Amino acid sequence: MKLIALPAFSDNYIWLLHDDHHALVVDPGASAPVLAWLQQHPGLQLDTILVTHHHADHTGGVADLVAQTGARVWGPAMETLPTPATGVQQGDQIQWHGLSLDVHDVPGHTAGHVAFWGHPDGQAPLLFCGDTLFSGGCGRLFEGTPAQMLDSLDRLASLPDATRVCCAHEYTLSNLKFALAVDPDNRELQTHAQACTVLRQNKHPTLPVALSTERAINPFLRSRSSAVSKAVRQHDARAVDDITTFAALRTWKNEF
Repeated sequence: MKLIALPAFSDNYIWLLHDDHHALVVDPGASAPVLAWLQQHPGLQLDTILVTHHHADHTGGVADLVAQTGARVWGPAMETLPTPATGVQQGDQIQWHGLSLDVHDVPGHTAGHVAFWGHPDGQAPLLFCGDTLFSGGCGRLFEGTPAQMLDSLDRLASLPDATRVCCAHEYTLSNLKFALAVDPDNRELQTHAQACTVLRQNKHPTLPVALSTERAINPFLRSRSSAVSKAVRQHDARAVDDITTFAALRTWKNEF
């Protein structure tokens, strides 16, 4: 399986996975990048589209791609999408040319957000997590609660260490700037920020990133750690337990 990050808009990634014959895409907010790539690879057929949530920058290209390729769409059962889709939710599994993709409910950014996890043979697992988990950060809480998002991140963080986290946005440098403000003595975070800075200077994606790395550097996965919780509680005295600490951390990031 080959994994490609197709840039879209100013900072989106449309993830494309293919086996040299068939392709799937995740969260195609625009059809043009996908169609351009397919034109350059005429032997590949797009047959599957995965959607993590209903926001337009993740769904805007779906209808055109379906019209031009006949691809089948899978998306969150608890959300209304702009095009017909097979609804999926926690515990469902999608079969795609020998790859099994587990569906995880991860509400928080939106009420019905889902993520897809699969383990290609002989490769590290893949997590398509939309706008729930970012490298060094997490999504804004537009429809869900801090408790929901914390639970969603806890469940994603329990996936295997080698999982390749495929976020939908290149927000890494701004997220890591905030992470360093919260957790300045974190050596792994410092090293990762330096490496990501070099990647972006050379116009390379910072993604995918190993889940083990995110557990070590992402303050939203480490909100219960002594370093992060202490910093948050010094910043906001209302942070008195796991949920209020996470909520205060997310508010701090919003205002950063």
